[in-house]
Amino acid sequence: MGTEFLLGGELKVNRIGYGAMRLAAAPEPGFEAGMGHIWRAPVDRPAAHAVLRRAVESGVNLIDTADSYALGENEELVAEALHPYRDGVVIATKVGVARPSPTEWVPVGHPAYLRQQAELSLRRLRLDRIDLLQLHRVDPSVPLADQIGALHQLREEGKVRHIGLSEVTLDQLREAEQITPIASVQNMYNLAQRGHDPVVDYAAERDIAFIPFFPVAGGEHTGPDGPVAAVATEIGATPAQTALAWLLRRSPTILPIPGTTSVEHLAENLAATELSLTDEQFERLAAIGR
Repeated sequence: MGTEFLLGGELKVNRIGYGAMRLAAAPEPGFEAGMGHIWRAPVDRPAAHAVLRRAVESGVNLIDTADSYALGENEELVAEALHPYRDGVVIATKVGVARPSPTEWVPVGHPAYLRQQAELSLRRLRLDRIDLLQLHRVDPSVPLADQIGALHQLREEGKVRHIGLSEVTLDQLREAEQITPIASVQNMYNLAQRGHDPVVDYAAERDIAFIPFFPVAGGEHTGPDGPVAAVATEIGATPAQTALAWLLRRSPTILPIPGTTSVEHLAENLAATELSLTDEQFERLAAIGR
């Protein structure tokens, strides 16, 4: 199991990155956790900066954000903490989702909107070129070719280095590949949520990065008497580390991006690259999602 991957065939990244989405204020008053979340930047910006800097100091060189996280403030946080970026640090962001309210995530794939948002991301991130720009969601009201074409145009203009997709089907991925090279797919995927297994396998065949969001799932299987905890005890790890180790072994192109607001949890997540699962342990965990 390698610990590095060449994103887009050229950008060397360590296989556990950092997802900055978690760096957000508490949910808006009157909203349940998870509904009104990711709407504003955290009140304690220095603490958020510290986590981002510790991530890079610890070897993380893939930082994932999006223009819709806290209405762009998440991208600003990344730049405040890390600019000027160290050599080798890869910044990935996403465009294509509007936030008209704390509870709404609305796909908007009009080419002019995608290009505008990419320009705003460049400014907020203080970049001349975005290393990895991903279509956050496919807008069903706009032809996919037009949405991918807008990102391709940005790449032709030198404003984007590599193009990715988020939460797409295998058919959509194949269609996009007919228009422009696709370097990554960012879909929900973890031990318990395995609906994108065909995309994972196809990405591995094509040397496309598969970036699972929500890589560490909750649920009954993660309880103290569950299979994850049992394997974790066997290998001397935490359940979260065990889940990440399974993902790293599942496919050589999987790049988990666990998010956290804690430097302690950050260190715990990164230590997953040092773990090894036996064939039997791997299959026992794989059975969770079947």
